[in-house]
Amino acid sequence: MGIFNVDCDYLIRRDHKSQRWSQRLICGFFFALGGDDNLPKIAQIFNNNVALVDLDNRGQAVVKGRGIAFQKRRGDVIPTKQIEKIFYLANETSRQNLYFLLKNIPIDVVTTTYEIIDVAQKQYRLKVLDYIYITLSDHIYEAYKRYQAGTYQETMVPDFHIQYPAEYAVAKQALQIIATNLGVQFPQSEIKNLALHFINAFGKDDGEQVFGKSNEASLSQLVQEVLKRHQITRSHSNGNYYDRFMIHLQYLIDRLQRVDTYAVTIVPEVATELKQNYPQSYKIASEIFDEIKDQLYRSMSEDERLYFIIHIQRLINEAPAQNHSQNDSL
Repeated sequence: MGIFNVDCDYLIRRDHKSQRWSQRLICGFFFALGGDDNLPKIAQIFNNNVALVDLDNRGQAVVKGRGIAFQKRRGDVIPTKQIEKIFYLANETSRQNLYFLLKNIPIDVVTTTYEIIDVAQKQYRLKVLDYIYITLSDHIYEAYKRYQAGTYQETMVPDFHIQYPAEYAVAKQALQIIATNLGVQFPQSEIKNLALHFINAFGKDDGEQVFGKSNEASLSQLVQEVLKRHQITRSHSNGNYYDRFMIHLQYLIDRLQRVDTYAVTIVPEVATELKQNYPQSYKIASEIFDEIKDQLYRSMSEDERLYFIIHIQRLINEAPAQNHSQNDSL
């Protein structure tokens, strides 16, 4: 796992008598006990309440707390008593994901996503691939913008809470976290969208990604050629979605090269609903799926076709066939 969260506020309150020592031990189990030289130092300020910090010789983390970076500058230390949450960036992949997200997504949305994924991993023991940090952040931000603009529409994704109870339980709790952190009250139907991301990203990362550059280049080229046949190229308007699709392909290679003991099968009803609602996306996604399977990976799971549909639908903004909405609902 690339990122993990420590809820410092909860742990600090457990022992007021030894508060200073407890803060150093719990909030900063990445920091050595000692003087201020070992406290986290600000590497980048995102806003008054969130900052990226250097953890001595132990990498970096995103720290969150009320006024934690107010009137501070790069290189200043942050007292551990001010830290409410820590999102530790455990490897290079997690750091790259963070920097990628921050190009287009506000830090409050990013940390909200980290908190939701932490709930999934700790409370529900869900195993998810690291790319969910990107896909879920992107989804929450896009939904947030549509909600604020008054263009949000409820999803066409069918309900599969019986088949995926843990994923739906996480998604239900995610709505509460989003409401608390971002101040928006999505309808209960949004649970289906959020759950789909955890179903999609089910799997286990074993540290850094191991896909080869040659395989990555071959797959990316193949997919881009199919997209071009349908007049789909990267543009200013679709750049975010296009880049996220390319990231999905990177993780796809990694999954295909592993012995996946955590494989999950999407229930057939999902495939039927997506095919009916998004026929053009289904057609393009099927071409991509068939060519990858014929030319590169014959053992690729049928489920990948469905993930391609979701990415293509967002790229072309195909309206659901049932109501001809112009808004992206996945």
